[in-house]
Amino acid sequence: MRAILTALSAVFLLAACAVPNPDTEDQVPLGDFKLDLNVAVTDKASKMGVSRTATAEEWEKVLEAAIDKRFRRYDGKKLYHISYSLDGYILATKGGRLALAPRSALSATVHVWDSETKTRLEKRSKQILVLEQLDGETFIGSGFFNSKDQQMQNLAAQFAKAVERWLVSNGDLFGQDVDADAKAAAEKDDLQALAEKANLEAVPDADVAPLPAGGGTTN
Repeated sequence: MRAILTALSAVFLLAACAVPNPDTEDQVPLGDFKLDLNVAVTDKASKMGVSRTATAEEWEKVLEAAIDKRFRRYDGKKLYHISYSLDGYILATKGGRLALAPRSALSATVHVWDSETKTRLEKRSKQILVLEQLDGETFIGSGFFNSKDQQMQNLAAQFAKAVERWLVSNGDLFGQDVDADAKAAAEKDDLQALAEKANLEAVPDADVAPLPAGGGTTN
């Protein structure tokens, strides 16, 4: 949990490399997967450090829209539903020095359910941390150029893509072989790796609120 707090607070100061736009990437195979229910739980999320405020309803709407956009295109033969709880977020503000490039971020715990048996795949839960996509403007801080809605949509798209990478890396769940490249890509999303990167590159100086207890990270 300390690693999660460190990572979330530190990304507010972190200026990392550009992240690809997930909406321009090709669809990857996902076996027999077909999305049934898409459930976001957002009422327990903690606002981390200095951040714009978003309501639970706003987060629910933008996250569910992003998951629908990415996963409704899959037309497998077996129904699954995805549930996820938003643990914490940062929506960068206009404050601070431009050189620090304040970044937006969110952390959420994701679960996959078998719709037919109504059981959760307990060993396949994951806590995901995503940073906003960088471009020529957000490189010096999205709070200076982007609205709250733009930041949330950016994060939601990155989150949906991270969920997809994680599911593809667990392809055995959906009747296909586990792709080594997909497994490696999902491992790069691991919270601990991001926390260690944040510890090396930035020192948080903002007060942070504790995150609600969430599931661990398993692949």
